[in-house]
Amino acid sequence: MPQHDRPRERLRRLGPEALTDTDLLVLLIGSGTARAPGPDIASALLARFETPLRLAAADVAALESVSGVGCATAGRLAAAFELGRRATVDLHSADTPIRGAGDVFRLMGPVLWDRPQEEFHVLLLNSRHRVVRSVFVTRGILDASLVHPREVFRLAVGEGAAGVILVHNHPSGDPTPSEEDRLVTRQLADAGRTLAIPVLDHVIVARMGYSSLGSDLGP
Repeated sequence: MPQHDRPRERLRRLGPEALTDTDLLVLLIGSGTARAPGPDIASALLARFETPLRLAAADVAALESVSGVGCATAGRLAAAFELGRRATVDLHSADTPIRGAGDVFRLMGPVLWDRPQEEFHVLLLNSRHRVVRSVFVTRGILDASLVHPREVFRLAVGEGAAGVILVHNHPSGDPTPSEEDRLVTRQLADAGRTLAIPVLDHVIVARMGYSSLGSDLGP
């Protein structure tokens, strides 16, 4: 490929918007090896995961299952995708107050709805209901024994949060709450009342939409 047509040169000349998905992946992957050049690895990743969104949702083990992707390349890709997710949260939450579950879905849906496992996050809010920080708590099937109030509220206390919103995803695509979801909500709401940091809502996000467990928070 002529030097001026290579992804790095076109990035500098035209900006990232002018690059294809393959080009962007090549910049993260590098030149690759003689047996697995960077463009071939990028094409294989897109063929395996079909869309950038599904690729970004893949965990490190799934990335490493693609021929030519070792632990270093998988790590760079996972780190880049995670930075993109965090930037999305920062972009949407910097000056916009959370007024309801729909705002939470717009903020966290793109981050969580394609994750292959359940993830539990907490949004720390200030007194104006703006998001101060999004905190990852745990990954795996939501279970009251695994979501300890100490982990949920430790940073909320340290950040001086005025309230928190609980958020987790349903990889099935269906946001209907389970009995375990309701149990976790009540448990954490009770802990929040003790600490004077109210749980304002618990929002389940999924491909088919979202559900709010605000009615389970009690008085």
